[in-house]
Amino acid sequence: MGQEIVGLDTPVFVYFFQRNRDYFSRARDVLQRIEDGDARGVFSAIGMIELFTGLKEQGRQDLVSHYKLAFSTFPHLTIVGTLNEEIVEIASDFRNRYGISTPDAIHIATAIDAGAKKFITNDKGLTRVTEILVELL
Repeated sequence: MGQEIVGLDTPVFVYFFQRNRDYFSRARDVLQRIEDGDARGVFSAIGMIELFTGLKEQGRQDLVSHYKLAFSTFPHLTIVGTLNEEIVEIASDFRNRYGISTPDAIHIATAIDAGAKKFITNDKGLTRVTEILVELL
């Protein structure tokens, strides 16, 4: 059996980068498993948009640059920037079936398309999705 592939939602990185007092250690543990090569991570580039928007509103281009570097050098993490036909199909099904937002549907569809069996988030509303194991931080 191959290496586990884990889909990651934006909050995992938010909690880690911002050292969130409630979720930092759990986010760190998830990312450490990926960094160590115990799992492969997959993250949709739409999450980078979510991360960078708030930082740019705050004038924190320094943090945008820091995060870009962190993503570009993070081992065993794939950033998926392309919406292929399968991702579009899955995401539109999830929007229809579960009524989740387009970004959330894209995140989960990207993970499934990459072969992930688990998606880590902190959005309880996404636990309705049954096509992949949704794990909450």
